[in-house]
Amino acid sequence: MSGLIGTLLRAASSLAIALFVTAASTQWSWAEVPEPSGLWTGPMRGQTPTTLTGATVIDLAGLEALMPKDPVLLDVGPADQKPEDFPKDRLWLPTHRSIPGAVWMPGAGAADFEATKEEAFFRRVNELTQGDSSKPIVTFCRPECWGSWNAGKRLVMKGFTGVYWFPGGISSWQEAHDTVEVKPEKDWQPPPAK
Repeated sequence: MSGLIGTLLRAASSLAIALFVTAASTQWSWAEVPEPSGLWTGPMRGQTPTTLTGATVIDLAGLEALMPKDPVLLDVGPADQKPEDFPKDRLWLPTHRSIPGAVWMPGAGAADFEATKEEAFFRRVNELTQGDSSKPIVTFCRPECWGSWNAGKRLVMKGFTGVYWFPGGISSWQEAHDTVEVKPEKDWQPPPAK
């Protein structure tokens, strides 16, 4: 009987490995994530849709092709939070690396903005685009980041027509290019965590 169980376990293990290899080689995903009708209000990290209605979804090659058009590069990645157990006698000096030329607005992909925060976001975007709602704007963060999806969606809902979403974000950029240290936009503070 134990020989039969061992054979079954080896067969099951082989089947699991074969399924994993097949899934990896065909880039099979367990389920497509549907677009929400508005902004995503769930956790900011997790599998995202492959589309963003009203925007153009681009990969690294798409971003490289767009760069000669001098797009606004809008990094909405979060700022590092100082750990509660961080030693009080040590200096906290987090750094954020991004695509050269990016404007970093930490947390600008949050779903719930107070009215004043949303006004500040659009005021800054209007400055960056010089009031041209068709100027290319690329929103990004890290892979599986709902914040960059939300930032793109927020721009589309406001009538911007040159919106590009780069879901591969900084990680994808780093595969072929250097990053630079960036500072948060002046007078921009992330919305309070909820």
